[in-house]
Amino acid sequence: MGGSVAADIPSDIISDLCHADKDNPFPVWQNGTLSPCFNQLICGCLAHAFTAVISACYLSVPRFSNTPLSLAVGWNLRAASALLLVLLFITDLVLALQLQQQAIYLDVLTNGCGIIAWLVHFMAVLSLQRSGYRMTRGPLLFVVLAVLPVPNLAFTIAAYIQDGDHLNTEHPWQVVRLALTVARAALILVYLLAFIFPCYKLQGESLLINADDAAPLITPEPCGGEMVAEDGCSCLSRLLYLWLNLQLKQGQRGELERPSDVFQLPRKLRTKAITQRFGQFWAQCLHEKALRTSEHLHGNARQDQQESLCGKVQPEELSEERDRQEVKLLWVLHKAFGPRYYFLGVLKLLASLLAFAGPLLLSALVDFMETEGAPLSRGVWCAVGLFLSTFLAAFLRNVFVFEVSKVALEARAAVVSTIYAKALQVSGSALAQFNMGEVVNFMSTDTDRLVNFFRSFHEVWSLPFQFALALYLLYLQVGVAFLGGLGVAILLVPLNKFLAARILENNKHMLAHKDSRVKLMTEVLFGIRVLKFYNWEQHFTQKINESRKKELSHLKSLKYLDAVCVYTWAALPVVISILTFITYVLLGNSLTAAKVFTTLALVGMLILPLNSFPWVLNGTLEAKVSLDRIQQFLVLHNQDFTAYYSQASPEDPLTVVQMTQASFSWKRTDDPQSDSQVEDGSASGSLYLNNLNLSVRKGSLVVVVGKVGCGKSSLLAAITGELNRCGGIVHVQGREQGFGLAAQEPWIQHASVRDNILFGTDFDSGFYQTVLEACALTDDLNILPDGDRTEVGENGVTLSGGQKSRLALARAVYMVSRMLNTHYISLCHLKSVPNDSKKDSKVKEKDGANQGELTSEPVSEEGLTTMGEEQKQTGGLAMTVYQSYWRAVGGCTAMSVLISLFLMQGSKNVSDWWLSYWISNLKANGSELVSLTAGSLSSTVLLFSERPMFPVPLRHSSPFGNMSSELKFYMTVYGSLAAANTVFTAARAFLFAYGAICAATVIHKRLLDSVLKATMIFFDTTPLGRVLNRFSSDVYTIDDSLPFVLNILLANVFGLLGMLVVMSYGLPWVLLPLVPLGALYYQTQRFYRHSSRELKRLCSLTLSPVYSHFSETLSGLATVRASGHAARFEEENERRLDQNQRCLFISNAAMQWLDIRLQMIGVSVVTGISIIAVIEHQIRSIDPGLVGLALSYALSITNLLSGLIFSFTQTEMQLVSVERTEEYSTSIPLEPQSGSTVVPPSWPEHGRVEFDGAVLAYRPGLPNALDGVSFVVMPGERVGIVGRTGSGKSTLFLTLFRMVELNQGQILLDGEDISRVGLSQLRSKLAIIPQDPFLFSSSVRENLDPSGCHLDHRILDALEQCHLGDVVRRMGGLDAEVGERGKSLSLGQRQLVCLARALLTEANVLCIDEATASVDHKTDMLLQKTIRERFKDKTVLTIAHRLNTIMDSDRVLVMHAGKVAEFDSPAALCKKTDSCYILLL
Repeated sequence: MGGSVAADIPSDIISDLCHADKDNPFPVWQNGTLSPCFNQLICGCLAHAFTAVISACYLSVPRFSNTPLSLAVGWNLRAASALLLVLLFITDLVLALQLQQQAIYLDVLTNGCGIIAWLVHFMAVLSLQRSGYRMTRGPLLFVVLAVLPVPNLAFTIAAYIQDGDHLNTEHPWQVVRLALTVARAALILVYLLAFIFPCYKLQGESLLINADDAAPLITPEPCGGEMVAEDGCSCLSRLLYLWLNLQLKQGQRGELERPSDVFQLPRKLRTKAITQRFGQFWAQCLHEKALRTSEHLHGNARQDQQESLCGKVQPEELSEERDRQEVKLLWVLHKAFGPRYYFLGVLKLLASLLAFAGPLLLSALVDFMETEGAPLSRGVWCAVGLFLSTFLAAFLRNVFVFEVSKVALEARAAVVSTIYAKALQVSGSALAQFNMGEVVNFMSTDTDRLVNFFRSFHEVWSLPFQFALALYLLYLQVGVAFLGGLGVAILLVPLNKFLAARILENNKHMLAHKDSRVKLMTEVLFGIRVLKFYNWEQHFTQKINESRKKELSHLKSLKYLDAVCVYTWAALPVVISILTFITYVLLGNSLTAAKVFTTLALVGMLILPLNSFPWVLNGTLEAKVSLDRIQQFLVLHNQDFTAYYSQASPEDPLTVVQMTQASFSWKRTDDPQSDSQVEDGSASGSLYLNNLNLSVRKGSLVVVVGKVGCGKSSLLAAITGELNRCGGIVHVQGREQGFGLAAQEPWIQHASVRDNILFGTDFDSGFYQTVLEACALTDDLNILPDGDRTEVGENGVTLSGGQKSRLALARAVYMVSRMLNTHYISLCHLKSVPNDSKKDSKVKEKDGANQGELTSEPVSEEGLTTMGEEQKQTGGLAMTVYQSYWRAVGGCTAMSVLISLFLMQGSKNVSDWWLSYWISNLKANGSELVSLTAGSLSSTVLLFSERPMFPVPLRHSSPFGNMSSELKFYMTVYGSLAAANTVFTAARAFLFAYGAICAATVIHKRLLDSVLKATMIFFDTTPLGRVLNRFSSDVYTIDDSLPFVLNILLANVFGLLGMLVVMSYGLPWVLLPLVPLGALYYQTQRFYRHSSRELKRLCSLTLSPVYSHFSETLSGLATVRASGHAARFEEENERRLDQNQRCLFISNAAMQWLDIRLQMIGVSVVTGISIIAVIEHQIRSIDPGLVGLALSYALSITNLLSGLIFSFTQTEMQLVSVERTEEYSTSIPLEPQSGSTVVPPSWPEHGRVEFDGAVLAYRPGLPNALDGVSFVVMPGERVGIVGRTGSGKSTLFLTLFRMVELNQGQILLDGEDISRVGLSQLRSKLAIIPQDPFLFSSSVRENLDPSGCHLDHRILDALEQCHLGDVVRRMGGLDAEVGERGKSLSLGQRQLVCLARALLTEANVLCIDEATASVDHKTDMLLQKTIRERFKDKTVLTIAHRLNTIMDSDRVLVMHAGKVAEFDSPAALCKKTDSCYILLL
């Protein structure tokens, strides 16, 4: 009774307020119109409250102090209208109090809300006039706010007119109230018309005396990059993401072009702040670990054992290091982010409970509709409860998702920074366990998987919760009969497990083949010049296609397994339902329509967690695997420089480097794998430097010389701390300040020449110029387009080998230190010649820079320009992108997919219509039925019905009576339709999988063919990482992600079309409220898509620099650590990561901005439908079958619209990958492949080379690289080519191999114009030994003879002649792997392998670009002799960097400024006193 009294209190209050009967306290419709109570409370107070809330959101908009005081007409009109409306409401309130009529409380409430609303709105208008909105017409939402009071005004004026008192002059105050209402309507109209007027004045309207007068009038827009997201915003602004509106407007205006246009991250989300917090928790975990370890090891002798094993390493240092290794990343993540993340689970729980409250309230509303004579207040309260539950659930879900995304971003920043910091600290020997690609994968793929775990963890517990609740509701409906269907689901678990295992297995193999393909493609791109020189494109195309074929075979299995999963998912509800019904009947129960529909809906609820949970679990397991992989990297041994170097200073204070009985190894002495077989297939063991004694005084010039592979570079690595010290003492004075290192293979950053030289230090103009002159860079800078401001590209791709060496040398010299290797003994004042050290093929020989090099030139001469940043496409995707994907799928296949989708959706809609038809007929026959048809919401009807909660067997009637045959008929038809639907679903799934595989095959093939045929100019001006992204991430997106989201998009499109058709058929008037909501939906998604598309592109654009910087750091790790710039590189990583994080954060915020607005549209739809249902109940003109069908469809339309826009946006984002691959497939410059002249197979028989007026400019406007070059090389002649940098030497070879095409003139080879000969045929008839000795990570045999044209004895003979026979035998023979890019061989040995390639060729023309630049002098002499003997009858062109190599040439060609300066025998040129050749000696 008490509960009943409490429930009557709100009803009494409302009835008193509305002066209505207690049986119907809140009348909606009276006397053919809306009741005054409903009009004032809902149309009046509620609209004013909404206006006040929205207007208050704009009070916190940032304002500008220098806003002009004079405002334009539009803003003035709106401000005046709002203020006058406040005054009118106050006047009307005073009159209401004066009149003391029956509805005084309603009038006071309505007018009070109006005063507050328009006063807040007036203040909001003033705020916007001094904000970034002042140059616009203001938020479009303000138009909606102005329209909201219109219904209230219309019904109020109509009521006043019907009431004669308001038109009777005998009641003047009543007439005044009518006039005030009309005046309010007029002011609303003025407010709306104000949007037509201009809201700002043009700059030309002001009269200025001078420029200074204009300055205060110009208010600069805040730069997007300078604005901080979210910080300082009000709570309401955070909930509705109002702070993001300005950013989205930028996207709509097309101003999101650069990462700097994006808002800055909130301060607590910036990488530096996160890293500091994460580091504190890491240190805390370290401390706790150390305490536990000290307790266990107290009194143990382990400290002494560790000290004896590690020489001078201090026990406390080793203990700290090992404790650090044992710290678990998962535990630190838990400490750093766990409490906040776990609390978010409470939000998800509340949102889930509120989501269940919605259907329960709707069930009560449906019961109200079915009960004739039910009080209207019951329906109104259900509608209000439905509004509140859906409203709160929407906000809680939105806040949960956004806060989880922020935690995921924090975790990503912490993990990426930790991996980067670890890479800077780990020892070289420990890092050698992984190749560069694997380490980069730790930061990319593994980190992404780990971060995705944050988004799916709460699903791990919420999905079983939903599953258990669905089982409970099913039990309430059909009792134990649900076990029949559930048994089938349980029996299908092994099938799902089998499918999941096969999917995981195929995914693992597919990723392995993908890694192999990408690794091979990486090597091909790095060695593309060698590939084209040797005409190996066809061979490597075939090799890549074979790897791709293996990858596609597993992709095909994956897609078809996914199709089976889709089919199982579609068929499982039908199977479970039918078995449940059969079990229910066999137990002696009567099957009714209520049981059928409610059970079907409950089974649908049961299937969702049953199918989703395995994928969530798989994602969790993948995150665990990635976490273990990252943990394996984080426990690697760090290089401890305090333990490595002796802290005791030598006796002589001038000694800067001292070694005493020092021994070093490339592997740690305590490494359990130190004696195991090394990964590249070489013999066991490791390089050791034994008992070194060395003392270097300050100011000395020390040159280290020795034979190839004797340990010269290893000595430098020992000094810089890159080796493992096995014994002895090493002391380097001033190690903390760093020193310069110029390695044999120069490491160049992707930056300008000046930035490479300065390397983060201060610019000293005088010293800088001195360094440029000392390192012979002045001439190089003169030919570069922008001098020392020229970007040198990735790894210095725009520079020649000599220029890269000189640039690396200048960087070392600028740091006031020199560490070099040389083979020029004549330069030595002090020689330290290492004895042969214990070594094998694992030696990583990096000989010093060749200081005897006299001339060098850029790879593409002066024609190369600055390497630009990757261009971001703007605007929507072009139609050609969609057309290209359609063609890749195949026209017939694509059309078949669409037809199967149409049939699938049609069969589903017809089956749902059949259920509504069934209900209508059963109702006509008086049978028991449910009020709501198929749909997830019908499952809760039972909970609020007055029927028994548990099934009651009908003991006195047979379950197979007259109704059984009718039910059997309806169920048979329904079952047939459902079976047809599953068949069409299966057809659609398998056809789509087939189409996706076809598209993946075609797109990759076109991309590969196009890229391998691209010109060298393209590769020289495009970072390889950019090209590689097309073959890795973009191809992976096209393979996997794009088909997935496109499938969802097509299903949503057809689902929406089917839904609209059914709703129009069943309940046409439901479409009326959807028209304005549809317009709002269209504008919202259009506003969002502009920015989301650009933000996605910016996310991709800013992601590449993060990975490329990490790869660059790994390549130059020795240089970075030696120079002491590790901290600066960490800051650079933070800066690049922040740029990417800010784009990701704003992109996530934009998605939630859209989500909350779509949720509000959904709340409006549900609330509107509930109101319509209440009104329909009053009219009593409803057909339960059709109305139930239309209502169930309408209630799910919001989710479908939300899914449609997200799937469409995601599809657009994924199609960007098609756009990027299409760009490289159609728009890059290609080499002309075919020729018009057919030459015999033996061509060129003689080897006569003639340049006739050759002119070449790399681009219009640049000076000619070759300027009228004419000379003839006779058959069998040996010609040396010399000249200064930029003189055109390398360009001669490039034009001869047609790497670049001549602008004028011709090149004749045995009298044939090479421009008319097929490119492949031309290059196959020429041989070259390039300066850059590039090897592929395959066997020795494949590097020498990839096509398999030569027998083993010929290959071995060539290796013997190049003095590589012993080396190859130690490696394991011709099938031994040379390692990644030939890392098992020293640079000199790699050059010898390239020479062996040339020895195997049958070409009559050989081009040599200093083939022996990195070998010792003795080996050089032997090789020169080999070249002379083996090529004595061949035409040999040699670019000379060391002039002694061409002294025995027949003639010497001297190039200068792109012209032939001299061409004669060396002897004749030496006799000329003014010879250019003499100046080069």
